[in-house]
Amino acid sequence: MRARERPSRESCCRLKKKSREKQYHTDFMSQKRRLQDYDINPCLVESNASRKCLEVNQSDKDMCAIYFLKYKNCRKFWHGIMMQRRQDGIKPHMPIAEERKRILASLEGAPY
Repeated sequence: MRARERPSRESCCRLKKKSREKQYHTDFMSQKRRLQDYDINPCLVESNASRKCLEVNQSDKDMCAIYFLKYKNCRKFWHGIMMQRRQDGIKPHMPIAEERKRILASLEGAPY
């Protein structure tokens, strides 16, 4: 019987490094897609509004403080909802877009 030849330690490490780089790239892309998906990101409208304000005002953050505050309050509100659902064992932890519309309708508008 022939003994199996094992790959050298160097080639093994190179393969691991390449797979780690590839994994990082796909994680980055999925994160970017996640931020632009309305089903996942409940504050997409506020995020886009603050980004647009920065573009219009040549990155003058003082002019966009109201937009930043709305975005921050939106994130805080939905984070609280998500944590409550997690404690209650409801999945998905972040409600989908249809559920969020129902939640906001029951509150008679956005509280942020």
